[in-house]
Amino acid sequence: MITKMTGTVEKVLDEEIRIKIGAFEYQILVAEWLRRQVQLNIGKEMTFHVMEYLEGNQNSNRWTPRIIGFMQESELEFFDLLCTVDRIGYRKALKAIARPIREIADAIQRQDAKWLSTLPGIGKQSAEQVIATLRNKVARYIMLPEVAIQDDTDPSQQTSLTPRLDSRIFEEAYIALISLGLSPIDARNRLDQVMQSKEKCSTVQEVISMIFKKSS
Repeated sequence: MITKMTGTVEKVLDEEIRIKIGAFEYQILVAEWLRRQVQLNIGKEMTFHVMEYLEGNQNSNRWTPRIIGFMQESELEFFDLLCTVDRIGYRKALKAIARPIREIADAIQRQDAKWLSTLPGIGKQSAEQVIATLRNKVARYIMLPEVAIQDDTDPSQQTSLTPRLDSRIFEEAYIALISLGLSPIDARNRLDQVMQSKEKCSTVQEVISMIFKKSS
């Protein structure tokens, strides 16, 4: 079983990233929150803690091997824990992690079903089930540190995963766009355009203004 992969980020797609290791390119499924971070690191070498599973259904003989990845082993453990909740499988859990894991864990411990129901694919009933199943199991995940990667020019230095832009601003902008009625895919695509531009945003309001300026 593969537990860790280090390679160069080649592509960032809708629900996955592609990393190159030697002569091979691997597909790694990632949560939306992490996908937005990796978007800024195409061409860089990154390490992912991974798990493997077979995707298919009982009515078909076709099973497809999949790899799921996170930056920290503890994040992968939280994901695996989330999948123990009734009716939340791998894909639904990945979709739901649109915010940093420490924030999701904090909401679970606070029993904040309203906040949890704002996550993609998590309705009121699912939120209550998540709380009932995990509220006594998530304390350690609330204190997860910020993810960091090595600076390519100096391996002894650590830099933010999003060195050019404040990731927290874009996480908050993503939630704001959803509240304004945009679909998760549309909100993500518009944020990607801002991330790829050379303009600097220091507040959520600046991000939102730029997005709607570009669409006008």
